[in-house]
Amino acid sequence: MYHVTMTIHTIANDELERAVAVLRSGELLAFPTETVYGLGADASNPQAVKKIFALKGRPSSHPVIVHIGDVSELSRWASEVSPAAQKLAAAFWPGPFTLILKRAATVNDAVTGGQDTVALRVPSHSIAQQLLRAFGGGIAAPSANRFGHVSPTLASHVRDEFGDDLLVLDGGDCEIGLESTIISCAGEVPHLLRPGKITLSQLQAVVPEVTTALAIDTPRAPGMLEKHYSPATPIRIVNRVQLDQLLYEYVQRKQKVAVLAMYAGDIEQDTVSWVNAGNDAAAYAHSLYANLRTLDKAGAQCMLVEQVPSGEQWQAVTDRLQRAAAD
Repeated sequence: MYHVTMTIHTIANDELERAVAVLRSGELLAFPTETVYGLGADASNPQAVKKIFALKGRPSSHPVIVHIGDVSELSRWASEVSPAAQKLAAAFWPGPFTLILKRAATVNDAVTGGQDTVALRVPSHSIAQQLLRAFGGGIAAPSANRFGHVSPTLASHVRDEFGDDLLVLDGGDCEIGLESTIISCAGEVPHLLRPGKITLSQLQAVVPEVTTALAIDTPRAPGMLEKHYSPATPIRIVNRVQLDQLLYEYVQRKQKVAVLAMYAGDIEQDTVSWVNAGNDAAAYAHSLYANLRTLDKAGAQCMLVEQVPSGEQWQAVTDRLQRAAAD
């Protein structure tokens, strides 16, 4: 079984009632999960789900994840649940893990991007669980940010994106900080589509057939675009030697530069904004989006990001950084 230690957060009954009323009226709200904050709507209401796409500026062909309260709700959303999917759900739910399955006939196209599959997740965050139980249905929720931008891990990040008119349930700092691992069990072989906190070796320990090789009919999934999770400041991923050289050149030209490194910088210049993210994979992942947002506010011409180590503990971070830096 997969276990992740989470801080217990709660919301007051009146705030919970307001949140449920917002969802039932077909409007949007933002809520915390253990990965990032989600922009939620009633998943069974196509018009409400379309408001997510309009607010984010998200293409309608890009599917969203439906958050459900418990594994027992799978049959409401999926027409087929393979033995592999059942094993994975039992091992990793609730948690930072999304299953793509063949959709049930009642699932609307708004959440699936017009595909015959649906993405489902049982979040472990206590407020997300509290909301799902009180609402009694599925909540469609991509990350609560403009499409393609850096995902939010604090309530203040959501307000920075959408202002104060959107109801935001404040659950503190998201403890994982990167989006969920996504597995497609819609075909004969389970495919890893998006890396996350749960690694390939952990998945294969439960279902050995899980593969990273994509099939021709692999469904579209959230976070698979070449460019995603991007700050406004252009990112360049470099090794430490290149970082030092480029930094020197920026300083000589007196041009503003932002740096996300794994060590503390010793350059004291007004033109340099530096974040030392350390070399612990989990801590780096937890703070990645907050660090990108902080450095993005520096007004720099470029953000130099030190290349992180190889290995599956760093795979999700590498994936997000590569997409953030893509042209």
